[in-house]
Amino acid sequence: MADSDSTASDSAAPANPAAQFRADRPVYVIGGGPGGLAAAHALRAQGVRAVVLEKSERVGASWRQHYDRLRLHTTRRLSGLPGLPMPRSFGRWVSRDDVVRYLEKYAEYHELEIVTGVEVSRVERSTDGSRWLLRATGGRELTGSAVVVATGYNHTPHVPDWPGRDAYKGELLHAGAYRNPAPYTGRDVLVVGVGNTGAEIAVDLVEGGASRVRLSVRTAPHIVRRSTAGWAAQFTGILCRRLPVALVDRLAGPLAKVSVPDLSEQGLPRPDTGLYSRVKEGAVPVQDVGLIDAVRKGRVEVVAAVDGFEDGQVVLANGDRVEPDVVIAATGYRRSLEGVVGHLGVLDGRGRPVVHGARSPKNAPGLYFTGFTNPISGMFRELAIDAEKIAKTIARDAERRRPSRIAR
Repeated sequence: MADSDSTASDSAAPANPAAQFRADRPVYVIGGGPGGLAAAHALRAQGVRAVVLEKSERVGASWRQHYDRLRLHTTRRLSGLPGLPMPRSFGRWVSRDDVVRYLEKYAEYHELEIVTGVEVSRVERSTDGSRWLLRATGGRELTGSAVVVATGYNHTPHVPDWPGRDAYKGELLHAGAYRNPAPYTGRDVLVVGVGNTGAEIAVDLVEGGASRVRLSVRTAPHIVRRSTAGWAAQFTGILCRRLPVALVDRLAGPLAKVSVPDLSEQGLPRPDTGLYSRVKEGAVPVQDVGLIDAVRKGRVEVVAAVDGFEDGQVVLANGDRVEPDVVIAATGYRRSLEGVVGHLGVLDGRGRPVVHGARSPKNAPGLYFTGFTNPISGMFRELAIDAEKIAKTIARDAERRRPSRIAR
């Protein structure tokens, strides 16, 4: 693995002799997280040289920053990346620290070419359209035969521009800065947002001794059990991906009534939109890791959405005002791709790639995206599948361009 003082041109040529003819124009993979590492290995397995550009000093940077209690909501067996299963010693639900260890081992085991400390600021097509030009830190200008963008679904923390937010003097932080409940013992905390992160942080705070925990909810989520009688929710998610959206919506309703209690009296009514319809809009179900029990027992109090801040108080959508010691905004992330590829016309109105996986945008052949969806079947599983599809497509395209005869 190359260190932060290396340049991409310093990396060794690929071990596979069949790839030598294209070694001078590697495929650049932007991002050293699970998606980028998987793509780099899959490309190498196809005889294509791949160089990973990672802006941090180590791989798996975003995973190192997640809160301490985080575990994958997908099973270990279905979360391994191509070419290296996750060890059985990690258990069924893999911890954050074990994910980091796995990514480090993955890069080492596959001897991936990784250049750390390099952030790509812009990707452009060469004048003749045959190559990709990457502008990066240190004045680097790199030339690649193709580019795989794998900078991650959770890239830049997003806090809504609530009225009065800038003047608020209380403690306000994004969930990305939360690590564990120790700093909040004996304190009144308002968690804003009921995605998986917000739900899990609320439970963590309760178990860690916060004096009061309120959970601000704008839209009631679908809640599913992570596992029922040994059957992981991920298994159902995989099956659902092959079924029509309307059918899954119809089936999910009765199943939810059997497996998840009605929390309407506690402020969490059952959603009035279908589970899979919501997934297609980008909202995956909340997997229960203690939220149901905490809400039923009143340990987590559900309150209305946040409308703004005024006079040191948090103003809720129903007109109530609360004055917590701490506000934790579990309000999501932005992909932040606009500066890198926005000028290429490859993003939709919400800043998401118009295509992902093995498909390139029609106006940008050779540019690929992985890890920018939030699949119900499991992020790691889909990253692994996408990596192999992308690698096969790139290798096939490279083979078409290969000269019929190589000069001796």
